[in-house]
Amino acid sequence: MKRIAVVGAGAVGLYYGARLALNGEDVSFLLRSDFEVVAEKGIRLESVHGNAALHPVKTFRTAEEIGPVDLIIVAWKATANDLLETVIPPLCHGGTQVLTLQNGLGNCERLAEIIGPERVLGGLCFVCLNRLSEGFVKHTAGGKVTIGEWLVESGGARAEELVRRFKAANVPAEFSDDLKAAQWRKLVWNTPFNGLSITEGGVTTDRLLADPKIEAEVRSIMENVISAARALGYEIDPTVIDFEIDRTKCMEAYRPSSMIDYVEGREVEFDAIWAEPLRQAKQAGAEVPHMEALAARIQEKLLERQ
Repeated sequence: MKRIAVVGAGAVGLYYGARLALNGEDVSFLLRSDFEVVAEKGIRLESVHGNAALHPVKTFRTAEEIGPVDLIIVAWKATANDLLETVIPPLCHGGTQVLTLQNGLGNCERLAEIIGPERVLGGLCFVCLNRLSEGFVKHTAGGKVTIGEWLVESGGARAEELVRRFKAANVPAEFSDDLKAAQWRKLVWNTPFNGLSITEGGVTTDRLLADPKIEAEVRSIMENVISAARALGYEIDPTVIDFEIDRTKCMEAYRPSSMIDYVEGREVEFDAIWAEPLRQAKQAGAEVPHMEALAARIQEKLLERQ
């Protein structure tokens, strides 16, 4: 995996791509709105793991200009996945691998349809990142990436190699031998906090947890996610609920990514974070009334905004 292309250079793509490039990896960035600024001034990271700047940056406007690479990192929001069929093929040669760092469920399946399931890896980012302006990312907490193979029978050697490279780039990373279980584990946080930050009108996590009734709802939604995962064959330790609540309190006034999209009028990752997990839960026979109610409330809020 000598050549890397980062597709989707928002907070996640800029941060992790820059960390890899600063460690000597050959990273090309596919950029849109940030192209001019990043091409001229580079990427700036204000980070709890150490501030950094990358300049010059290999910047491109199209996948065709980048050409075939060995590893594609998909870091844009799942709402942009309709573009995958256009962007991925020009970046591929016979051995190209794809790592998605996207939220929710359904992303690996989409990539598998395009490039083949044996080439797909998934990465879960447990991190507080915000893109404050073109090419400038603020990193306030976390940062760990969990990486696994989409097909269990692929073994894991590629994922373990990527874990090694991320660690070398000053990014905490770990290997998962069960990517699908890890995806559900991340939903324990994403489902309630991204969702309730929208239904409460666009508020930060500290305001959610300042209200005992909302904290109780957070816990109920988390319990539903754990029940859904169990129905699908993935065991998640219930003690994770207290762990996630406690670490979120330490984040103070954190703005979840879906809350930012909502208040700024952008499309929200509804299908990946709420609709697809809910579909899988109900198909598995799980009783998840709090997940259902949350999804309905989010849809109402999104309709009101139209």
